[in-house]
Amino acid sequence: MKNIKYVHTNLIARDWRSLAQFYIEVLGCRPTYPERDLAGEWIDKLTGIPGVRVRGIHLSLPGYEDGPTLEIFEYSPENDRSDGQAINLRGLGHLAFHVDDVEKVLEAVISHGGRPIGEIVKKEYPKLGLLTAVYVRDPEGNFIELQNWKR
Repeated sequence: MKNIKYVHTNLIARDWRSLAQFYIEVLGCRPTYPERDLAGEWIDKLTGIPGVRVRGIHLSLPGYEDGPTLEIFEYSPENDRSDGQAINLRGLGHLAFHVDDVEKVLEAVISHGGRPIGEIVKKEYPKLGLLTAVYVRDPEGNFIELQNWKR
């Protein structure tokens, strides 16, 4: 297979504007316009949801100009799948961001409505260096790994 390219990761939000703002302010993502407001027969057929409306935006990921994006969409009608979420649930596990200062970004996550899952850990890996990492949830409960590698 030739010409295959990874395009985006999609997060479904209760409030797409608020969740996008979290990723912009805390993790340095940048809006990729235009905002999306999708409705009509074509999106009904694509999603299999009659009368669906999908609104949201794509965010450029830090460190990439024209790379894959984080797509944050809000559906109407919505379907809440948040019951029973756990870090080891099958499916999308987490998004990972390399940051300069794990502690500082953790503070920003908390001040913007997110929360830690566990504790910050430091682990020395032979040939790879020192990993500092913590798992957190964004304001809507999605999992994020904040990590830093030092050689």
